Amino acid sequence: MNFLDPVQEQVEYAAELIRNARQAVALTGAGISTPSGIPDFRSEGTGLWSREEPLEVASINTFRAHPEHFFSWFRPLAGQIFRAEPNPAHLALAKLQQHGFLHSIITQNIDMLHTKAGSQGVIETHGTLASLSCTQCYQQYGYEEFLPPFVQTGALPHCPACGAILKPDVILFGEQLPYKALHLARQAARACDLILVIGSSLEVLPVAGLPMQAIDQGAHLIILNHTPTYLNVRADVVLTHDVVTILPAILRQVLHD
Repeated sequence: MNFLDPVQEQVEYAAELIRNARQAVALTGAGISTPSGIPDFRSEGTGLWSREEPLEVASINTFRAHPEHFFSWFRPLAGQIFRAEPNPAHLALAKLQQHGFLHSIITQNIDMLHTKAGSQGVIETHGTLASLSCTQCYQQYGYEEFLPPFVQTGALPHCPACGAILKPDVILFGEQLPYKALHLARQAARACDLILVIGSSLEVLPVAGLPMQAIDQGAHLIILNHTPTYLNVRADVVLTHDVVTILPAILRQVLHD
């Protein structure tokens, strides 16, 4: 696809920055997965938090006191996630990584779509639906045995070892982010010389601070997002087009297709 000249120039410049980067890192948010049918949290009228009060349904306190309330809210979202497939933006990032142009992918998403697209070593800062942990004995289990039946029947997942409720390994309000993932994300941001922000409004700390850490170390910044972020004024490239169109276009330019 050929864009109007100013946009095409930005696409070409983004591709040049990626080709010349020694260690590029991508940071993705909900906006990369909404084209796959997964709702984001904050968009007015369509985001999950425009219909629900987050602290009432998705906090660790609610989960501990009334897990059935959390699972009742979570069930349709889990179904959407399991039905979703990687879109061209996920696939473009995986191709960039496979060709050696992208060192790390940091994501705020829990949907596993980067991994499904073929990306390796994805840093999941807000947890993942790939596993569940027992709230009593802390045994960890893969999602396959527990979450698909829950989505189909609504039966809550329980630990085979002790019978306690299983919690999906996603970060709820009131929980700390996973230490290892956050540590790896900070390391990647501080070591990179280019960071791509894709589908994130950069509103949720501490992950929203990672691009600032990168550019403070001299890294270039590319932002691909519908709405403005606090770092647009510091970015080398800002593109507001749909990520499923713009990322494949950048990939083609990088690979000289």
